[in-house]
Formats: sequence, C-alpha cells, structure tokens
Amino acid sequence: MGSSHYSDEFYKDRVADRVATGKATFAYDADIRSGKVAAKVHDTLNIHNKIREARDSKEHPNSIPIAVMFDQTGSMAGVPKIMQANLPKLMGLLLRKGYCEDPQVLFGAIGDYVNREKAPLQVGQFESGIEMDDNITNIFLEGQGGGSYQESYQNALYFFGHRTSCDAFEKRGKKGYLFLIGDEMPYSRSSETELRALIADTIEVGATIEQIIAAVTEKWEVFFIIPKGTSHFSDPELFNHWANLLSPQHVMKLEDPAAICETIGLTIGVCEGTAGDDLHADLKDVGTTATIATVATSSVSAIAADRALAKVGTGGSLPAKKGRSESTERL
Repeated sequence: MGSSHYSDEFYKDRVADRVATGKATFAYDADIRSGKVAAKVHDTLNIHNKIREARDSKEHPNSIPIAVMFDQTGSMAGVPKIMQANLPKLMGLLLRKGYCEDPQVLFGAIGDYVNREKAPLQVGQFESGIEMDDNITNIFLEGQGGGSYQESYQNALYFFGHRTSCDAFEKRGKKGYLFLIGDEMPYSRSSETELRALIADTIEVGATIEQIIAAVTEKWEVFFIIPKGTSHFSDPELFNHWANLLSPQHVMKLEDPAAICETIGLTIGVCEGTAGDDLHADLKDVGTTATIATVATSSVSAIAADRALAKVGTGGSLPAKKGRSESTERL
C-alpha cells in the first residue's frame, strides 16, 4: 500500500495496454453489466468488518491521507471516469509541483442504501503508487438512486470518522483530506441496521448526521464538491444544506466537472500552504487548459480566502512559502 511510488509512465503504460487489448477501463463495472459477475461491491472495495489505514513508511515518512468518494448514482456516475482519465494532473500537482510530500490516495463510491442499491458503499485502500488506479477502476458505477434528493453520504462520513487509522493524525495531529463529490443531501442519520450491514459496526442506536459530522471533522478536512450538469447544481438549498453541516468554505460548486482533479489538487495545496504564487502557472505545468484552470481556481477561492493565503479571482497574491519563489505574481 504505502511503500510504492506513483509514476505517469506507469499510468500511460496501463492506458496503452487497455487500448491494445480492448479491455474496458472500468472492467469490473463492464463485467457486471455483461453478466460475467454478480452485481456487488468489488472485493478490494468491500469494507465490511474492516478499517482503512494510511501509514508512514521508509519511502513515505510523512504520509498525508487523501480520500475521494464519488456519488455514483444517476447523473453523477460519469464523474469517476473523468477523475480516472485525469489522474496524472492531480498527481502532478501533489508530487511534481510539491503540494504534498507523501500523499496516500484512496478512491471510493457512495450509493443509496435506503433504495437497496447493490453497492451503496465502496471504499478502496490508501495508496502511494499506481495501485490507486485499481481502486478507482474497480468501482461499480451502479447509477441508480431513489429520486428522494438524498443519498447515503452519511454512511461514508461515518466510516471515515470511525473506521480509519492514519499516522498523520495519530502521530502528528494532522487531519487528512476527504472529498465527497455529489449533487444531493445526506440522510439525517445512519441506522444501526445499515451500519451493521455495511461495515459491521455494532452501534446500538445509529448516529445522527450531526454526530457523524462532529466525529469525522475531528480527523478530516471534509469538502463537498457539486459538479455542474448534475441534477441539483443550481439549487441553493443543496449548497446551504451542506454549508450548514461543513461551513460554506468547504462546499464548492464546480462549473465544469472536467476540472475535478485540478480542484482537489489546488484545495490541498492551498490548505497545506504549498501552492505556488501563480496557480494558473502551476496548472499549466501539469497540462491543464486555460479554461479548466479558471474553473479550478474559481472553485477554491473561498477556501483560499478563508486560509488567508490568497484572494483567488480578485488578483491577489500568495505569500512566499517554503520551497517557493518569494515573487508575488498575480494569479
């Protein structure tokens, strides 16, 4: 898990091999849809009676856990494909641009337990190397949901609040980063029945969303990203609901889902204080177009201002940081 290294070359080799062999990128999802395997959570993403760990290693002594959980219901099912296709841009910001020294990245997916989806909670491992691509491509893109304006986000939040163990927090008191990408609201509670069924937790009375948020935010910087083109992007009720749970700065409206990797990378860089003085230049260096760069920098403007690092979008500048130029170029 935590001892390997990410390489763009490894990623490109995988893409080339899939093209040459005609293998689907999301092969497990394709196998389910073709009837080759039963519709259920892939074994590597099944967290029943398990925890997920992000540990330091000789190769990565200052691990920082980063978790990205996708809503895979309805109109959201295409976002994991965008993320997988642009994974080198996220890792380019974290590693080549120095935003995060030892990232350990986990991917997973959220569905709707109440409406009896086959895979309502899928959680991979924290990985430092190309194995993270396995996490994301093993996701079952069920694409269902119940039309209730709610999905089971609270179960994922409960898992990260209670069933993760990370050296960053336990040794150094440093929170990890948890990104939920969705377009609906959480249910108001996780019942004891669903927690037992999904993760084998034996809590007797369930947990309210307020209790869940209090637990998860002790260990994690939690962000909710709402991509444009999904069902409720323009509804202020959705933004306000999540803002009341997490704070307005931790809820992002993403004008183009193609900017998802860049937005996550910039958010981490801003919070870590390692983002460059010129965010657009950093994004250009990892292959981002000017249009997507504008979307991404706009999306992180609230958290950047809140951290007093920059006034993104208003022409302000970032203060000098360790390992960075002391120049103050405009964004």
